[in-house]
Amino acid sequence: MSPENQIHDVEVADEEQITPLITHDSGADKSLSSLPNQRLVSLDVFRGLTVALMILVDDVGRAFPSLNHSPWFGVTLADFVMPFFLFGVGVSIGLVFKVGVFQKVSSKSNATKKVIWRTIKLFLLGILLQGGYFHGRGHLTYGLDLSKIRWFGVLQRISVGYFLASMSEIWLVNNNILVDSPAAFAKKYSIQWMFSILLCSVYLCLLYSLYVPNWKFEHSNLLWSGRVSTIQNVHCEMRGSLDPPCNAVGFIDRLILGEDHMYQRPVYRRTKECSVNSPDYGPLPPDSPGWCLAPFDPEGILSSLMAAITCFVGLQFGHILVIFQDHKQRVLLWSVFSFFLLVVGYILEILGIPLSKALYTLSYMFITAGASGLVLTAIYYIVDIERLRKPTVLLQWMGMNALIVYALAACDIFPAVIQGFYYRSPENNLIDTSEALIQNILQSEKWGTLAFVIIEILFWGLLAGFLHKKGIYIKL
Repeated sequence: MSPENQIHDVEVADEEQITPLITHDSGADKSLSSLPNQRLVSLDVFRGLTVALMILVDDVGRAFPSLNHSPWFGVTLADFVMPFFLFGVGVSIGLVFKVGVFQKVSSKSNATKKVIWRTIKLFLLGILLQGGYFHGRGHLTYGLDLSKIRWFGVLQRISVGYFLASMSEIWLVNNNILVDSPAAFAKKYSIQWMFSILLCSVYLCLLYSLYVPNWKFEHSNLLWSGRVSTIQNVHCEMRGSLDPPCNAVGFIDRLILGEDHMYQRPVYRRTKECSVNSPDYGPLPPDSPGWCLAPFDPEGILSSLMAAITCFVGLQFGHILVIFQDHKQRVLLWSVFSFFLLVVGYILEILGIPLSKALYTLSYMFITAGASGLVLTAIYYIVDIERLRKPTVLLQWMGMNALIVYALAACDIFPAVIQGFYYRSPENNLIDTSEALIQNILQSEKWGTLAFVIIEILFWGLLAGFLHKKGIYIKL
């Protein structure tokens, strides 16, 4: 599966519960106030929906390329997966570090140690799952050349966002201010907001002002006479380019990480310049540029700074949830905030900042963060206000144990294990045979794949439900 779709459930909270989830509404709302620590079901459903969406676009993307990630500019359904999870992590941080928790410096120090330790664990888990050791579905091999380990990936990006957002919540919030007005709310979190603006500024300055020189990379081809390496030269000598070969995001990763430690099958190989089957992968066109074969990490260093801002946006939604105790207030504030983000994102696109998940551009951050807020608001209204929970119970279960679903499903560990048991030929395994059977029944390869993936999602939902019934939750 594409690492771009591989997401996480960081499980940033030891207990993702809301102490002040108290409401003055009547009826069903009183049941929330009757519990001192009520778990936010809508956040579990939101997280589970994102896991299900991840599996859908990742596994169906090969049959429906239009659902896969945009080759470079633009946004598809798959491009919302990563921001959704970053946003969810931010909301969780706001619930974990509740109002008044850090009145003492000792509490801040202890929380900092826990955040650092969790960040390290998350980063190392990302290297284990995405560094190249597991070869995924269709490859009955494993192992890693340490000289080509991939240092950054989805979980590593999440660890960066989690760390920055958590540190700002611990050290940059004025806990002596009582929020009784919008002005007080802004004053309480003003330093935190300035910190996020600083991160944005650093990203934008480097993206548009950093000089990108000419560069070259080595590419290996397997010919009948053996493996032959060739050197490809890429001409840049420019600033401010957002195109695949000469952007500052790739330059910084090549400079710090090294080409061998970056993602070797970047999304721009599906562009028209690099694939005759665009927007899907395919053979190179006759006049394709040399950079089509160059590595590029979609979760690189510079783009992760902007990705962390999505965590900060989710963090503000968490603040609203904790501070404002009326459902209508929460829904109103969330909706206004979300639409504001969407409008700003579209304005930025009109002004010339394109949407790009690979670069995590400013317009992309605003639009995907706004969409994340609207989706969470809708789920919150359905699940926590109207309390219509039966239709979303599978998603809730997946959200409560999303880390295990991520590791087994998104990283292809479970499919690879099942494929390891076959009859006479590796192709005769349970997974491939089941998918082929459904395709034959529906007499369509595309729709058969879609049906198979839906069954796969149901399977993981039921497995997560079984773990929930047994009280088993995998967390970092």
